[in-house]
Amino acid sequence: MRLHPIPLIAAVIPWLLHLATRTLARALNLPEPMVYGTGVFVLARVQAAENSIGRTLCPFRLLRRFQNLLRSWRQRATR
Repeated sequence: MRLHPIPLIAAVIPWLLHLATRTLARALNLPEPMVYGTGVFVLARVQAAENSIGRTLCPFRLLRRFQNLLRSWRQRATR
């Protein structure tokens, strides 16, 4: 009988995540649900920050802002 690596890995990953969470909770002296909740909160904050930065640094938006800046410079130069 031969074991396939994909189902074996799929079964081990949740166990490893649970072990890592439990180890972190014990190291921080916190209950496990608080570690889960904190992780979700941090993930939400990071996602919000990435979305706001991504919106600000969008190449199309930056191009439009640059074009508007050039137009305003040209209008000032022609006056």
